[in-house]
Amino acid sequence: MTNVNKTLYIPLYGKALVSRKGIILTDKKAEQIWESEGFPLKGKSRSKWLAYYMAMRSAVFDHWLKDEMERDSTALVMHIGCGMDSRIERVGCGSHKWYDVDFPEVIELRKKYFTGTENYTMAAGDARNTDWLSAIPAGTNAIVVFEGISMYLTQDELKKFMQSLAKHFSTVKLLMDCYTGRGAAATKIKNPINDVGVNSVYGIDDPKILETVPGLSFLREHDMTSQNMINELKGVERMCFRTMFGGRFAKSIYRIYEFEKR
Repeated sequence: MTNVNKTLYIPLYGKALVSRKGIILTDKKAEQIWESEGFPLKGKSRSKWLAYYMAMRSAVFDHWLKDEMERDSTALVMHIGCGMDSRIERVGCGSHKWYDVDFPEVIELRKKYFTGTENYTMAAGDARNTDWLSAIPAGTNAIVVFEGISMYLTQDELKKFMQSLAKHFSTVKLLMDCYTGRGAAATKIKNPINDVGVNSVYGIDDPKILETVPGLSFLREHDMTSQNMINELKGVERMCFRTMFGGRFAKSIYRIYEFEKR
């Protein structure tokens, strides 16, 4: 497994940890997979503060996705860079067609724990080369989860990926997280992904730079560390997280942006 693929264990650990604690989100599948895989994370990648970030980020994506699926019962769902995330179980696909997409070796590992159905497909694919999109129905409406991926793509690669989506689907709703320029620069000093061998990431300070993709518009920014989620933490941890890791500090290094193509 490549170093970039190994980063999937960081959010997996975070979701397993908070699920065991009974805070932020419930993810028994993450607990099961983490217990089974036992990937040897080290250093900051095992930080409880990072685990809380990962869980909060996933909760924001879950809530957004549920809302979008309710708004459009005909749209298909794509989770690009799904890793070992169990969003398909946390949210449920209902009558929607759902595609979880990641590198071939990740999908191979994923199939140890997840089973495809008539509405649920696991597909091998790379955001840098979207030839695999030809196997997914074109001309439909799409809801796209792009979590934990944009920071590994150059700006040109990201634009090309979003261009492919805009061309392939009738409408697109997309939620993505990204580093800011400051956040990307900070990774050169110390970042949990360094612990699994990843040293090059990219940041975006102005989401409107991606509006050069025909038909694609920036809609809004989402709060990654809402007060409601911080309140799920207990005692001193709540106070420390709010003071040191929430609010302005979080936004200075990390953002969540929503886009649409109509």
